[in-house]
Amino acid sequence: MPAEPLPAADAVIIGFGWSGALIAEALSAAGLGVVVLERGPYRDTASDFPPGFAPDELRYAVRHDLVVPTAQNTITFRNRAGQTALPVRQWGSFLPASGAGGGGVHWNGQTWRFRPSDFVLRSHLLDAHGHGVIPGDVTIQDWGVTYAELEPFYDRFEYLAGISGRAGNLRGRLQQGGNPFEGPRQRDYPTPPMRMTLAPTRFADAARALGYHPFPQPSANLSEPYTNPLGVVIGPCSYCGFCERFGCGNYSKASPQTALMPVLRRRPNFALRTGAEVLEIARAPDGRHARGVRYVDADGVERYQRAELVILAAYTFENVRLLLLSGIGQPYDPRDGSGVVGRNYAYQTTASVQLFFDDTRFNPFIGAGALGMVVDDLNADGRDHARLGFIGGAHLAAMQSGGRPILSRPTRPGTPRWGGAWKHAVARDYLRNASLGASGSSVSHRGAWLDLDPTYRDRHGRRLLRMTFDFHANDLRMIQHATDRLAGIGRAMEPAAMVVNERRGPYSIVPYQSTHNVGGAVMGPDPATSVVNPWLQSWDVANLFVVGASSFPQNPSYNPTGTVGALALRAANAILTRYLPSPGPLVSR
Repeated sequence: MPAEPLPAADAVIIGFGWSGALIAEALSAAGLGVVVLERGPYRDTASDFPPGFAPDELRYAVRHDLVVPTAQNTITFRNRAGQTALPVRQWGSFLPASGAGGGGVHWNGQTWRFRPSDFVLRSHLLDAHGHGVIPGDVTIQDWGVTYAELEPFYDRFEYLAGISGRAGNLRGRLQQGGNPFEGPRQRDYPTPPMRMTLAPTRFADAARALGYHPFPQPSANLSEPYTNPLGVVIGPCSYCGFCERFGCGNYSKASPQTALMPVLRRRPNFALRTGAEVLEIARAPDGRHARGVRYVDADGVERYQRAELVILAAYTFENVRLLLLSGIGQPYDPRDGSGVVGRNYAYQTTASVQLFFDDTRFNPFIGAGALGMVVDDLNADGRDHARLGFIGGAHLAAMQSGGRPILSRPTRPGTPRWGGAWKHAVARDYLRNASLGASGSSVSHRGAWLDLDPTYRDRHGRRLLRMTFDFHANDLRMIQHATDRLAGIGRAMEPAAMVVNERRGPYSIVPYQSTHNVGGAVMGPDPATSVVNPWLQSWDVANLFVVGASSFPQNPSYNPTGTVGALALRAANAILTRYLPSPGPLVSR
């Protein structure tokens, strides 16, 4: 029997991560009645992450307490067409979040603005290098929005979150100590950079001596107390080293809980329902209008939430899956390149260098998720990478995120894997190691996509999402170039021993690499190659907006959260100033 409709809301939002929370704040502030449906449990800083037990490495980092259980929702995976995809039974390469706050609870806090050229990547490369520069199977495209158009919303997100950093380009003038390659910003970060520990400082000194331009990582781990524009106070970081995979019990890592929830929970026109798993987006008989969503509540009862606006703001995988399950948009077919939903999935391409010293102690237990120094000289197309045989780029960094005792036990080459000699090496090297990393871009290509698995289903009988992906040869050439330069900086730091962890194919879904999965519901000015228009409005269903990293047409090297937040705020602004005064398509087909 169909579920009895609940009282209609002005807007229903699927997912309460950064995207959903930002849009909920903007719409409810304008007086709209907002209902948010979150698949996972409610999470609150005071009750869920008190400092007495929040740094539980076994619970959070090993057993993934903040990650969606694979028994509840998972994907299937294969490297290429023709292989049989199998379900992921234990998360490894990436960690999709579960619960109120989404990935904003357990993220590291690295906050970036994409470069101006990233938003017009295809046009930029064609103008600079001609048609031969883009491999024939690479499907990169322009976003349909420019950096200049997005800059005010980057600024709004940074000031809501209190991001700590130093401007490198202030209204077109380069600033000492910031990133000289960033796009121009209208004002500096709301709080100053974090205080640096020894390893990032030594990395910056070595990089600077080699002609690079190091700068402090922009950080959502705040360097000092801060009150955001909503009047919410966020505390200073204590450098405890428990950020990635952990909730912050000190109110010092910006998240929906710390930056937005204190205001939202006081608004009578805002409602957050946790344990609410959306099954599909319900549409009118003509398919051109969303009527609401069907979901299963925490008691297992099917509900039907009516709404005038539907905002799909889940994780990349679930955004794409709900579009496919709801029959919205034409599914992508890699055989002829037709269709759009699932097209242009992209990941991230990483590598690392581990350094060991005899006398220098770095105290790795002092750390934060976004504590480090970064080199951006090798990013994007800054050094004419096309002449080197690849497009894209990487940023290099020395991050000190915390030497947690279970998973942080690096040892030098030749060390036994167990026994007394291994114990001695762990004790010797724990304080005397430093990690360097290269985080690189990922081009979208014809052989990487998302679709519904033909075999495996979830506990509700719905088909699982299938991921088909392998590293593109372009990205492997790019990351090898970056790794060689990273190793050069490492050698300049004069370690006693060094291990270079190169990135090679094929892609494995087992070891952790990055939770930065993007694409599949990409934005753009052409409905033939995009799922949503430049305002993140569905081309097919005018009162449906799809928000999150699923809209990225390809992945730059940077962590996505800053851009996810800026795009969400821009979409909310478009809803309030453009859509509601005149409901309908914001861009003509």
